[in-house]
Order: sequence, then structure tokens, then C-alpha cells
Amino acid sequence: MNYLVVVAHPDDEVLGAGATINKFIKSGHRVAVAIMVGKADARKNLSATLADDEAKAMSIMGVEKVFHADFPNIKMNTVPHLELVQFIESCITDWQAGAIITHHPSDTNIDHQETSKAVNAACRLFQRTDDVPKLKEMLYMEVPSSTEWSLNTAENQFMPNTFVEIGEEGVKVKLVALAAYKGVMRQFPHPRSEKAIEGLAAYRGVQSGCCYAEAFECVLRTE
Repeated sequence: MNYLVVVAHPDDEVLGAGATINKFIKSGHRVAVAIMVGKADARKNLSATLADDEAKAMSIMGVEKVFHADFPNIKMNTVPHLELVQFIESCITDWQAGAIITHHPSDTNIDHQETSKAVNAACRLFQRTDDVPKLKEMLYMEVPSSTEWSLNTAENQFMPNTFVEIGEEGVKVKLVALAAYKGVMRQFPHPRSEKAIEGLAAYRGVQSGCCYAEAFECVLRTE
């Protein structure tokens, strides 16, 4: 299966699905990452070597290909929706993606929301052309410090129903890949601290009957 992980910012892919990406690749699947924002200018302690950090993180996870857009950070809601959708469609076509992982649409970060909405539109591409495979799976992931801060109770919150067992080794790979992004990690009890990330993986594991897991909300799965 060719998986496409569509994220707003560099490092979101590791925070949300780093261990799962690594596990899928080791299991023989192919995984590409599409990043909507090229440089997170609004981020505190922005790394001067972000491109190198990203390349190192992708190598650690085993990611084969990365697609880059250059939409404005924390301003993706100012970009015409069609432009976001068309970029994602181009990635789906290039990668021949049969499964997609992206942000939950009620994340507190506006770029996450816009990315998710654009993916929702782009995922129907197979119905409009024979150039891409039928979409077999679509998953929403959780990104610590954003997904759990979805305070608008008028919207559906992240409700995990799919758990990928990652084991202790998966947690280690995730943390090493995150460490490649300079300035991302924080001290506990911040959600992006090593202890919090390991704790979340342990909690999701307990929910699903294993030691460590990453959680997703499956919104589409076909045979």
C-alpha cells in the first residue's frame, strides 16, 4: 500500500504518526509525506537548519519521498481552498496513494484545520479520474499540543478507533526523529516533552491492549 501523510508543518508527521510511519515502512508499505507549510515562521526557537532537520527525521523514519508546498504559516485560511486541494491531488497522483493520514479537522491550529479540509476534498480524486487508485483508507491522527486543545465543543472531537501497536522500539524511533527537529521538544509537562509523548503512547496502548500505540480516527476504509 502507498500511504500519503499530509501535514501542515514539518514535524507534524513525527508528532502524529512517526512510529506508525516507521512500522508501515518496515512492514513493506511505501510512505510519502506532503508538507503544506515550508517554513514555520511563527514558531518560537525556529531552527536555522529546518530543511536539514526535516531530512534527518525523514531518514530516521525511513520515508522515501517528501512533497513540499510553500503556503503561509498560520495563514492557510487566507489561501484559496482550491489551491490547497490541487496541491494535495498532485501528491496523490504522483505517489499513487491508496491511503491517506492527516490532521483531525477540529485541531486548534488553523493550518491543521485547513489541511484536513483540503484532504477531505482531495481524497475523492479517484472518483474523477482513472489516473489514481481507489482510496482504501483515510485516518485522522492526533498531534500533541494541538488535537487535545480542541476546545470548540460544537465540533466533533478526536475519537480514536484505530490503534497501531508500536512497541518500545517505536517510541524510541519517534523520539529520535523528533529530536532531529531543533527547538521542537519542550520540558515536561509540556505535551511535546519526551515523558508526555511516551505517556500518551502508553495510554493509547492500554486502551487497545498493548504496551505502546499510536491512535487514529479511521473515517474511511474499503476492501
